[in-house]
Amino acid sequence: MLVRPATTTDQAAIHAVVEAAFGQPDEADLVDALRADGDALLELVAEDESGAVIGHLLYSPLATDTGAVFAALAPLAVAPGEQRTGLGTMLMEVGHALLAAQGVDAVIVLGHPDYYPRAGFSAAAAKTVKAPFSGEHFMALALTPGALDRPVAVTYAKAFGIPSP
Repeated sequence: MLVRPATTTDQAAIHAVVEAAFGQPDEADLVDALRADGDALLELVAEDESGAVIGHLLYSPLATDTGAVFAALAPLAVAPGEQRTGLGTMLMEVGHALLAAQGVDAVIVLGHPDYYPRAGFSAAAAKTVKAPFSGEHFMALALTPGALDRPVAVTYAKAFGIPSP
């Protein structure tokens, strides 16, 4: 198994994996739109032993009202035959380490409350984040200690189609 930065030659395979993982094209179209808008902050793929793309993760920048550097994790996709193998968690661990090295202070995700805490996310950590979301599905992870200790408003990339808070 190899996790590496995505390249332009991976785009068709990424689209196929994301669409298969979600059972519809919406998330794959989101990846394409984020990339086209220049809002792919970090994009990773996982390859199997044959070199086939079997997983994908994209982070986009979140504008903040405090100057802190935040990223949105969306989407995370693993090919249906590879799900429940730890691949998604591995992609997040690699991604978080790379983001931290780039100076990203925190990561926000809107996702399943039983899944994302495996990679350190929590709804409690997101309580200081003002966004169009809240509740147990809206989670955050501080990559810099204290990054989520004070209130911060975030604005998502245009491709998400989410109004500012």
